[in-house]
Amino acid sequence: MRITYLNMKSKTALIFIFYLMTTHIGCDSQPKKTKKEVVYGEQPSGMGWIPSGTFMMGSDGPQARPDEGPVHNVKVEGFWIDQTEVTNAQFADFVAATGYVTTAEKPIDWEEMKEQLPQGTHKPHDSLLQASSLIFKPTNGPVNLNNFAAWWEWKPEANWRQPKGKGSSIDGKEDHPVVHVSWDDANAYAQWAGKRLPTEAEWEWAARGGLKDKIYPWGDEGIEVGAVKANSWEGTFPYDNINKDLFFYSAPVKSFEANGYGLYDMAGNVWEWCSDWYHYDYYKTLEGKTANNPRGPAESFDPYNPYIAQRIIRGGSFLCNDTYCSGYRVASKMKSSPDTGSQHTGFRCVKDL
Repeated sequence: MRITYLNMKSKTALIFIFYLMTTHIGCDSQPKKTKKEVVYGEQPSGMGWIPSGTFMMGSDGPQARPDEGPVHNVKVEGFWIDQTEVTNAQFADFVAATGYVTTAEKPIDWEEMKEQLPQGTHKPHDSLLQASSLIFKPTNGPVNLNNFAAWWEWKPEANWRQPKGKGSSIDGKEDHPVVHVSWDDANAYAQWAGKRLPTEAEWEWAARGGLKDKIYPWGDEGIEVGAVKANSWEGTFPYDNINKDLFFYSAPVKSFEANGYGLYDMAGNVWEWCSDWYHYDYYKTLEGKTANNPRGPAESFDPYNPYIAQRIIRGGSFLCNDTYCSGYRVASKMKSSPDTGSQHTGFRCVKDL
């Protein structure tokens, strides 16, 4: 079953809720270092070096979605990347230093929001425009997997400090990935830290960990076969999680084995923002070529959601399951608008040499 997965929060979450109400939506071998790749200076704290290389990006496998192909040749220059997703503690340092207020902590501007909606859409009740975010709510049994509204709840006061809404907190979870962050929030943090968000090509090359043409960061063995490999949904989504990995929601970073480049959680735990715009047909423009350090399309386009510009997210989350999105595959990609996040969306940063 192929599912069009929508990862949402904030203004865009509300946009999709309106849309539901008015429609019937329901790697390559380890590369050798050259002189150009000699790394000078100190290794940035908490970051790992990813050597330059060429690989086949995307997937045409049985679980691949149409926008994951065609598979095409990509060359990536070397770069530093965070070994883990940005944690609550790291994000708290950023907020303390700058006074930054995240998207989820701000009320929604209806005048701005209505520009992204079909003409004539009525203004919602003011209660729906207060500072809120989407949190995961397991169902009581099987549901239509095209109806994301069945397991998402629009929760007032849910944000990075209160991931489940008012009364919840991140106390004791300083080493968990920060969530409820939009692309705008992640980009602001990256700039403050002297870094940037990874391109989609950089992210996939790093996730592959030096392996050639493999499905997952660890190889081809299925995620539920053998030892626990990542924080994902084990059981029947979205109502029965047998919790073999011991985590129902996010897990502390470094809870599972790193890939060949020493990177943690490149599969599962939380989705991660990339810098690229999402375009449904982008890979088609690269077919038969070698794309050199691609930065993504110039603009966004999604035929299933034509009203909203979206950015790429990668890596899957604690909600991913083979019957739903299989987001933990190295080639899997999803998308969301820059002002969108959720209880299972975070990020990591990269830095140029």
